[in-house]
Amino acid sequence: MDKYTGKKLDGRYEIRELIGVGGMANVYHCYDTIDAREVAIKILKDEFLDNEDFIRRFKNESKAIAVLNHPNIVRVYDVSFGDMIQYIVMEYIDGITLKEYIDMQGVLDWKETVHLTTQILKALQHAHENGIVHRDIKPHNIMLLQDGTIKVTDFGIARFSSNATRTMTEQAIGSVHYIAPEQARGESTDGKTDIYSVGVMMYEMLTGKLPFDGDSAVSVALMQLQAKARRPREVNPNIPEGLEEITVKAMQKNPDDRYHSALEMLSDIERFRLNPGISFGYTFADDAGRSGSRRKTVEQKPEEQSASEEQSVYYDDDAPVRSPALSAIKGVIIAAVLALLVFGGIALYKDYVASQPEEIEVPNFVGMSVKEAQALSNGKFTFSQEYRYSAAIAVDTIIEQNPAGGSKKVTEGTNIELVVNSADTEVVVPYVNTAIGTEEIVAHLEAVNLVPKILYVESEQTAMKVDSVYPPAGSTLKIGSTVYVFISKGITKSPVAMPSIKGYTADEAIKMLEEAGITHYNVEYDDYIEAGKDEVVRQNPLQGSMISPDYKVSIICSKGENKDKTQTVLVDLPNDEQAEVQMTVLINGAIDQDNSKTVIPVYSPTYTLKFKAKDDVTVLILLNDQRYREYNVKYDTGAVELVNAYPYTSSTTSTAAYVEPEPQTEYIPEEVDITPAETAEIDENGVYEL
Repeated sequence: MDKYTGKKLDGRYEIRELIGVGGMANVYHCYDTIDAREVAIKILKDEFLDNEDFIRRFKNESKAIAVLNHPNIVRVYDVSFGDMIQYIVMEYIDGITLKEYIDMQGVLDWKETVHLTTQILKALQHAHENGIVHRDIKPHNIMLLQDGTIKVTDFGIARFSSNATRTMTEQAIGSVHYIAPEQARGESTDGKTDIYSVGVMMYEMLTGKLPFDGDSAVSVALMQLQAKARRPREVNPNIPEGLEEITVKAMQKNPDDRYHSALEMLSDIERFRLNPGISFGYTFADDAGRSGSRRKTVEQKPEEQSASEEQSVYYDDDAPVRSPALSAIKGVIIAAVLALLVFGGIALYKDYVASQPEEIEVPNFVGMSVKEAQALSNGKFTFSQEYRYSAAIAVDTIIEQNPAGGSKKVTEGTNIELVVNSADTEVVVPYVNTAIGTEEIVAHLEAVNLVPKILYVESEQTAMKVDSVYPPAGSTLKIGSTVYVFISKGITKSPVAMPSIKGYTADEAIKMLEEAGITHYNVEYDDYIEAGKDEVVRQNPLQGSMISPDYKVSIICSKGENKDKTQTVLVDLPNDEQAEVQMTVLINGAIDQDNSKTVIPVYSPTYTLKFKAKDDVTVLILLNDQRYREYNVKYDTGAVELVNAYPYTSSTTSTAAYVEPEPQTEYIPEEVDITPAETAEIDENGVYEL
């Protein structure tokens, strides 16, 4: 059994079962006894507790998810970073991974692909707006619930987009089948890195295949850097053209050629959803090569040259001269043909003009919603949308359009560019001088439609001065997003040194902590450490650590319970008994089924009795329901004491009714032949010494 299953963390989280094993941590299904809810707890493996890189990644994950609050991202409820155990308490998801679902379904319907991808992009949009880049987006890290909702998990290698520091370890992390080329090269990553991974997942959902696959991770990584994937419609012709364009654009190797944000990709998906027959007309770096490979240059053979080419003319003086009448007739015919060509051309031109779409005036859509504009146009125009925010008008209202309403006449099918007032508009967190007052900082943030939230923290900064702002300046957020302004409370309590409490009882340890000024502590028990009852076997934090008096100290004690230990008793049997005898063994009054059996003493005069016990026990041996031997066995030493020896009456030598003899309270070895094994000796107290 896993060492944590069945335990309770911090006196609160009951660990029920192991549900996931990862590279650096294990995930458990647990129950929160205080909030009465099921949770999942990710515990860093013991072998990584001294590995600074893994601890940093583990803390990164908790920090990344803690600042996120979105229905498509797994929530974090609690974290603990002690010296002996580090864990994250998260929302429990009862579902399967998207990878498992793809493997079961093979190829997903395009509508289902759009439904799932939309949720993933909304989760990433929220993360990117909060300065978090996931960097390991793959179907293995997407949980799918029974109602079709998805949850993005595992932010283990996520990083804040404002942090430019990278290591070789971070460069190599990430699943090679879904990793973006710039990440494989160890270059800087941003939101477009996650978008590439989403494109690969869409490719896999729509085709049932990965765009790049090989015999090794290295070969796949090289394909991500150099190879061109087959177009999705070449694998599955049933994919709509517009959805293929979205997938291929997201998977462009050059980040500048991809969607620049999750919001931009969501916009195209929404346009496709409203009009599945749409074609965006995107061109990509490999299109020219592909189309060029399909072109064929057809050369004319000399004999196929057009008769209109210039020919050599010869005059023959001996040729007969035609009459003027014949020449006149020829002229009339030529004139008639010319007239026919002229009037026919005029008729064809009129038909062409009549067949062209009628030009109509551009309506004024400003002040309408997009749906109202679409209803008014009645399919006569297509629309593209940009987003801007204005507090002066309602959200989702059209602010501007190009061409402007009434400015010109255009043909049906013309695209109208709309600027829509949207709450999804992105803004950049402005730089604010923390030396200025709180009111000024709040005004700066509200001016760009961000919502400041004041939090008071202990800090070495002067009391009531701004300590920091999060997300930092330069981060891109959606309007209406929260920006945290941390105000210093100063240092209210001086840190204290953690005393050494290991080896003391729990009560003694608590008294020592309180004398040191530490009043917050929690007592836990470890079943797997043998020590005295309530003896402190571990402490967190370690001795000498400087901690706040409000820090909650963990006191880990031993229950002092014994483990099962194998004991051995040599039972001497009546060696003159030739018949079968039913031997029944009772340990502390309970029948031991493993050792109770039929024996023939004359053939085996000594029986070796082995059993497991957690304490001192009494062993009683019955032969054919007659009391025969009674022993006491010591748990600590394994010493066996013969307490009582009863005479045995063979059923073959007497037919008289059996009367239970009185126990012989004082055992005299000379009067009873117990025939001990050669390896055992009996001392003057009747105790076997093995």
